[in-house]
Amino acid sequence: MADDPFADSDAGMGRPPLGMKPTTIRLSLETIQRIEKLVGNRRLAVFIREAVENELKRRENPEPPKP
Repeated sequence: MADDPFADSDAGMGRPPLGMKPTTIRLSLETIQRIEKLVGNRRLAVFIREAVENELKRRENPEPPKP
């Protein structure tokens, strides 16, 4: 592998790196079924990535308390 610990493929072969690192999360079967019902079973990872990005933005830029 390349020197980059976050690379997801060899530097000179195959597809170019996507800039993503695989990780494992554990969700209840009920949670997975609820997500798949909304977005389809082939869109689970996309949904999770978008949810994480939205939550990061929310926490990094909190709204000031309302008077």
